[in-house]
Amino acid sequence: MSKKHNFSAGPCILPQEVFEKSAQAILDFNGIGLSLLEISHRSKDFVAVMDEARAIVKRLMNLGDDYEVLYLGGGASLQFAMVPYNLMKVGGKAAYLDTGTWAAGAIKEAKKVGTVDVVGSSKEENYSFIPKDYKVGSEYDYFHCTSNNTIYGTQMKSFPEVDTLMVCDMSSDIFSRQLDFSKFDLIYAGAQKNMGPAGVTLVVIKKEILGKTGRENMFSILDYSQHIAKESMYNTPPVFPVYASLLTLQHLENNGGIAGAEARNEAKAKLLYDEIDSNPLFETFCVKEDRSLMNVSFKITDESKKEEFDNAWKAAGISGLNGHRSLGGYRASLYNALPIESVQVLVDVMKSFNKN
Repeated sequence: MSKKHNFSAGPCILPQEVFEKSAQAILDFNGIGLSLLEISHRSKDFVAVMDEARAIVKRLMNLGDDYEVLYLGGGASLQFAMVPYNLMKVGGKAAYLDTGTWAAGAIKEAKKVGTVDVVGSSKEENYSFIPKDYKVGSEYDYFHCTSNNTIYGTQMKSFPEVDTLMVCDMSSDIFSRQLDFSKFDLIYAGAQKNMGPAGVTLVVIKKEILGKTGRENMFSILDYSQHIAKESMYNTPPVFPVYASLLTLQHLENNGGIAGAEARNEAKAKLLYDEIDSNPLFETFCVKEDRSLMNVSFKITDESKKEEFDNAWKAAGISGLNGHRSLGGYRASLYNALPIESVQVLVDVMKSFNKN
């Protein structure tokens, strides 16, 4: 059976090398005669994995020892609660940018902890753009934004200057483009969008921002400081997803790092967007200036031709192209591991479909 062209929005496509090394580790990890799935997370073999998985993140992001890296369970959705719980002062408030479904989810959870001001929103326009004319002052404990919106196909191309802490959910474009990561005080990302399998969440946090909420008797499992003190192993970590994420980041580091990934991602996105813009049968949902390099959401302009187009791309070995149920249309996710050859297959189908 031939390999499909995988445009799934998550769990994401991963490098073939990662599949092969992960499969071997499940059978026999490091030649110790035991599977990765059955060894103790306290064993020297896995402690070495966790140490390197944390270290490689700081290398790729060019961050120093003032930052800590954690691998946690619960998905990015748990971070919707952990962020305000750890950063919003008792009686304080936070600023949030509402740019899509997941940003709205973060806002909903933060309101259960304290006061939230939505400083900008594109909800009324079906999240078709990134708000830009907003200010975030020092009266807020932190500012929260979502860098990329998988459903609507929008992405923040720049980040504001704010007079408070900057928190960013980078779940769907982590490690896909070069950024000044030191500009952020806390970054979190579910691994399954661009850096590994489902089951683990990356948190990168500046240590000095913790312990200032005035909140006493915090739940230990929700306290970043507890996880830092235990070197990301306060409880049993998601062993396999951490290992597969390490392999994915090693593959990234060995193939030009984030700069290399960015160049490849820009080429893939340009190829597909150029076809959408020149093909009268397709159009995007969002404004051009905010188009995502990771998730290209688009629709067919003549719904009567939808079934025919669906048959065409499926016959070409394409998988995961259907849009999110809340938006419809199509969504081509161009994550780091997707080769440009797969994008070309999709473009060729679109060209042929228009010609015929």
